[in-house]
Amino acid sequence: MRQLGGCKFRRQEPIGKYVVDFVCYEKRIIVEVDGGQHCAEKDGNRDRWFEEQGFKVLRFWNNKVLKNSQGVLEMIRNVVYPTLP
Repeated sequence: MRQLGGCKFRRQEPIGKYVVDFVCYEKRIIVEVDGGQHCAEKDGNRDRWFEEQGFKVLRFWNNKVLKNSQGVLEMIRNVVYPTLP
């Protein structure tokens, strides 16, 4: 199934020793949806490891996703397709 402009995102996907919320392997994008349990230091270490593997990591707070899902989708679209108007 193609969910975002033809890009396939997988949910709860293991990558290395981590499990990511969503990943599009084709575009090398990881989307993480964070709640209050997340630690900036640990998340930074994860993000650096993913970036070393060639991924771009996008992080959003749960409440932002719930309150502004269209805005979050637009931000993801802008990363997936940076040249679209």
